[in-house]
Amino acid sequence: MRLPSLRSRTHEPSAAGAVGVAKVDSRTKNLTKRLDPGDVAVIDHLDIDTVAAESLVARRPVAVVNAAASTSGRYPNLGPEILLAAGITLVDGVGREVMVAIAEGDRVRVHGPNVYVRDDLVATGTVQTDETVAAAMEEARAGLAVQMEAFAANTMEFLRKERDLLLDGVGVPEITTQLDGRHVLVVVRGYHYREDLQTLRHYVREYKPVIIGVDGGADAVLDAGLSLHMIVGDMDSVSDKALRSGAEVVVHAYRDGRAPGLDRVRQLGIDPVVFPAAGTSEDVAMLLADDKGAELIVAVGSHATLVEFLDKGRSGMASTFLTRLRVGGKLIDAKGVSRLYRSRISSWQVLLLLAVGVLAMFVAMSVTPAGQAMLAVGHARWDDFVSWIQGLF
Repeated sequence: MRLPSLRSRTHEPSAAGAVGVAKVDSRTKNLTKRLDPGDVAVIDHLDIDTVAAESLVARRPVAVVNAAASTSGRYPNLGPEILLAAGITLVDGVGREVMVAIAEGDRVRVHGPNVYVRDDLVATGTVQTDETVAAAMEEARAGLAVQMEAFAANTMEFLRKERDLLLDGVGVPEITTQLDGRHVLVVVRGYHYREDLQTLRHYVREYKPVIIGVDGGADAVLDAGLSLHMIVGDMDSVSDKALRSGAEVVVHAYRDGRAPGLDRVRQLGIDPVVFPAAGTSEDVAMLLADDKGAELIVAVGSHATLVEFLDKGRSGMASTFLTRLRVGGKLIDAKGVSRLYRSRISSWQVLLLLAVGVLAMFVAMSVTPAGQAMLAVGHARWDDFVSWIQGLF
């Protein structure tokens, strides 16, 4: 429900509700960069997806005020459930007026469905609970078939537009990074990317793959302490630090030649490669690796399932589906690898195995003359050590 005016003079005792400093941005991924623990996140995000929710949770706000519906019913998105599980208050559907009514840095209080700046009521929405989220998810599952039909239609449209690129590699630019015959690790700051990067450390150490960071994935690579060889994306969520890291930069441009991130990169004194394509930056990175002869492509944080494609919330995700078909057997998803390795040998089992090995060695030494002599010398040294310790006291 929307209020008739941006600011009402309705008052309520300031002691109640979640209180924090407002951080306002219609793009959630931009907002999380400056969101601090205890803040109130004010966003305009229809169908909060898993990645956005996890990014918000990592910054630990006290509340999220969403101008749009956190679950519209188009598909069963998991974002609201993740926010509630983290103990974050979620009020959504307050209307886009809230993006103007609340300014960055305002002291905001969220009490029930109401949002206040100081004691002025500026917005009213719907408080999400476990029960309301469960009900919305049930309704969304019923509408999933419609979204699947739309996804299929978008897939065919993308195939028509990008047939030459997908089938013959027409339009792929030249790069200086050598990928031919090498493993390539494509890192997207998406689902479970931190766990997968941690799990793949031994793989990176052994195979030394070329590592490509897709937009914010470049910072994820650096944060994990790994070497970054290439950055691919529209440059809207990668840091200047990553761009200056020495990695080759490939700017993803629209098919009409527009490249919003190009000026920013050039202002940093970097001469980038431009890759015009209609798909996502994730697709561009995979197509580039495939076209340049990569032996194997390992994807971290990328989209793999239909629900994940829909969870991204845009029709362009159909391109990722087709890109995966194009890359074919070269592509391996790192997603879920961390779960596979959770059953590895525990620490106490390793210690037990070590103890058994030491015992076996002791028994073997005790039945041979040379071993018995070594044990006798060792016993004598131990007696000398004990006597020295006793002499200190």
